[in-house]
Amino acid sequence: MTTTGTGIVRLSERQPHVTGDEMIASLVPPPQFDGATFDTYRADAAYPSQQEAKETLTAFAGGGAPAAKGGLFRRAKKTPELKPGVYLDGGFGVGKTHLLAAIYHALPARRKYFGSFIEYTALVGAIGYQKTVELFRGAELLCIDEFELDDPGDTMVMTRLLGELVASGTRLAATSNTPPNALGEGRFAAQDFLREIHAMSASFQTLRIDGTDYRQRAVDGHAVVLGDDEYARALADAAAAGAASDDSFAEVVAHLATVHPSRYIRLLDGLSVIGLREVTQLDDQSAALRFVAFIDRAYDAQIPIRATGVALDQVFGDEMLAGGYRKKYLRAISRLVSLTHS
Repeated sequence: MTTTGTGIVRLSERQPHVTGDEMIASLVPPPQFDGATFDTYRADAAYPSQQEAKETLTAFAGGGAPAAKGGLFRRAKKTPELKPGVYLDGGFGVGKTHLLAAIYHALPARRKYFGSFIEYTALVGAIGYQKTVELFRGAELLCIDEFELDDPGDTMVMTRLLGELVASGTRLAATSNTPPNALGEGRFAAQDFLREIHAMSASFQTLRIDGTDYRQRAVDGHAVVLGDDEYARALADAAAAGAASDDSFAEVVAHLATVHPSRYIRLLDGLSVIGLREVTQLDDQSAALRFVAFIDRAYDAQIPIRATGVALDQVFGDEMLAGGYRKKYLRAISRLVSLTHS
């Protein structure tokens, strides 16, 4: 249940709990995409792949195939072979989640679900694999945002789950910054799981979406850093109208290690502003990845961030940005810049 009220709260003192039923009820597009449609997706003329993806996905949501020029779903003269899923591969900020939500809203399905990759794996952990299969079996559509495989266990679970659902007639739509045949590269011994990864990617028709980050086009290139007095005033103003959090960056990072990522959204219940004091660069990859997951949830909820210390677009060091999680960190940086300008 969402808490309401005004004043200052501490994220580091919150101990959220989420039931399986609450997880299931939350499997809908984030509020910012409540009105997302194909018509409201503004394709950039400089990148034709955006318009092509829009047309292909419009046809997918309508249950058909695009015209012959559509390429990825090109209809053969005899028997068309349409895959049960579409996979939107592209950089951050090109509108993939908007298009995914547009599919969800456009498909006339009685049972359909929309969630981030981490929400689905968390659900399996909460209610068990077999109950998750039973829950989703018969669903017309499963939308998976931010499809990223960070460990072999997730690979196995999602491969099995999607395979069973596709066999029962469920259609899939997913987004990621990584093509499905490259998931896991640079993170774990992907060659040990090639069969599973290839089996999963075989369910998807990949659509590459090129473009520039719309969030960076809308704001300056760096996260806003406040002085101590500016920070205090910003939080006081926010607390007068709603609940604002005030913690040191170190406190929040440490607390995230004690909360399952599926519960991060509950940490943010009722907040109008997130306050982070004394931001420093992260030097632990596990902590950095937890912070990425937290920022993903803050961005979904569109909660502004006010911060002091190191600029939030500088929290991931060069070594991290050069590693296997580079695209995750770059997506988080884009979102951090946007939220500090909100």
